Amino acid sequence: MAAGKSSITKRWVWNTLCVIVVVLLGLVAVAMMLFKEQYYESVRLTMNSRATGMVNSFFNLSTAESDEAFNLRAKDFVESFNDKNIMEVWVIDRYGNVVVSSSGFSVANEKYPDYFEAKNSQDGKADWIGQTSSGEHIMSLTFMLSGSGGQQGAVRYIISLQDLDAQLWTLFLLLICLCAVILAFVTISGVFFIRSIVNPVKRINETALRITNGDLSARIEGQEYEDEIGQLSQTINNMAREINESDRMKNEFLSTVSHELRTPLTAIKGWGETLLDTPTADAALQEKGLQVIIHESERLSHLVDELLDFSRMESGNMSMRFDRFDLFQTLKEVLTAFNERALRESIQLESDVAEKNIQMHGDSNRIKQVFVNVLDNAFKYTQAGGCISVKAALAQENTAEIIISDTGCGISPEDLPHVTEKFYKANTAVRGSGIGLAVVSEIVEKHAGTLEIQSVPGKSTTVKLTFPVEQDTLENGETSPKGE
Repeated sequence: MAAGKSSITKRWVWNTLCVIVVVLLGLVAVAMMLFKEQYYESVRLTMNSRATGMVNSFFNLSTAESDEAFNLRAKDFVESFNDKNIMEVWVIDRYGNVVVSSSGFSVANEKYPDYFEAKNSQDGKADWIGQTSSGEHIMSLTFMLSGSGGQQGAVRYIISLQDLDAQLWTLFLLLICLCAVILAFVTISGVFFIRSIVNPVKRINETALRITNGDLSARIEGQEYEDEIGQLSQTINNMAREINESDRMKNEFLSTVSHELRTPLTAIKGWGETLLDTPTADAALQEKGLQVIIHESERLSHLVDELLDFSRMESGNMSMRFDRFDLFQTLKEVLTAFNERALRESIQLESDVAEKNIQMHGDSNRIKQVFVNVLDNAFKYTQAGGCISVKAALAQENTAEIIISDTGCGISPEDLPHVTEKFYKANTAVRGSGIGLAVVSEIVEKHAGTLEIQSVPGKSTTVKLTFPVEQDTLENGETSPKGE
C-alpha cells in the first residue's frame, strides 16, 4: 500500500502543485511586467511634461541663433535647472556635441541613441532605457530644439532607475513571499486532503486483502465521512456480509445435501443387504423392503433433479419447452399424485380447482415441477393431523391464481424475505436441500408469473402463484380451438 500512497502523492504533486507553481510564477511575471511598465511610463510622462514646459519657456526658437549664442543660453539653462537632484540634463548642439551637462562630469564615453532617434523622428522626441558606462540603469528623453532655421540642437534629460528598480525588486520579493504562503497553504491542505483519501483507501485495501485470503469476517472500520469512499466502504462491508452469508449457506447446503443423499442411500443399502441375506424371507418383508428401496430411490431422483435444475439455473441454461396446455388439469394431476402421501402422513389435503379449461403458454413439466416443490414444502412443514388446501381460479380475465395453504410451523418475518434465495433454509430441522423455492422462483419468473409467500409463525403459510393464461372455455366445458 505504501507504493500506492506514494503514487497518489506523486500524481498530486505533479498534477496539482506543479500546475499551481507554474500559474503563480506566471502571475508574478505578468504582474512584474505590468508594474514595471506602469512605473517606467509614469517616469517617462513626468520627464516629457517637464521637458516640454521648461524648454519651451527657456529657449526662443523663433529665430536662428549663432553657435556661440546657443552655447551661452545652454549654460544659463543648465545653471537655472532646479531638478538636478532628481535628474541630469544635457544640452546638445546642432552638431550632436554635448555643450553642457548638469552633472559636470565628462560624457565623452556615454551613449545616447535616443538623440539620434529623436533627430530622425517626426515629433522630435525619443526615449531610451539602458546603462551608462559606469553600469547605472537609466532612462533618458531627448527633446529636439527646432526653429525657423531648422534643428538647432537638443535637450536630453536623464534619470536614474536604481531606486525604482529597488522598489520593483522589493515588490517582486513580496509577491514571491505571498506565493510561498499560498503554496504552503495549498500544500498543507492538500496533504490533509490526500491523507483523508489515502488512509481510507489503505484500510479498504487491507480489508479487501483479508477477504481475498478467506477472512470473511473482516470489515472496514473508522470511516468518518459519508462521501464516495464512505459509500465504497459500506458497499464492501455489505459485500463481505453477503459473501459470508452465502458461504455459510453454501456450507449448510453441502452438509444438508450430503445428509439428504446419505439417508436414502443408507436405507437402500440396508434393505438390499437384508433381502440379500434372507433369501427365504416372506413376501411381506420383501414387499416392504422393495417399497422402501423404491421410495428412497424416488427421493434420490428428486434431489438429483433439483441439483441439476439448480445447476442449469445458475449457468443460465435451464431449458424450457413452451407449448399450450391446460394449467388446472396439470395441477389436478399433481394433486392426485399427492393424495397417497396425504393418507400416508395423516394430513388432510383439500382442493378447490375450478372446472375450466385454462390454457397457458409455457412448459407444462416445469409448471408441474413448481406445484410439486410447493406442495412438497407444505407437506414437510405440516405435522400429522394438519391440513393443506389448494385453490385455483381465475383472478382476472387473463390471470390464473393458485393458492396453496398449510397449517404448518410457519416462517419467521426475518426468514420470509430470503426463502427463495439459493441455499437458504428457514428451518434446518426439516429435511430439504434449500434450493426448491429458488428453482420455483426462477421457473415462475420465466413464465411471466408471480410468487408471493405469506406466513404466520407457528400457524400457517400461504403461497400464491399467478400466471398469465388464455381462457378458452365453452358453456358445455369443451375447448374450442383458438381463433374459432
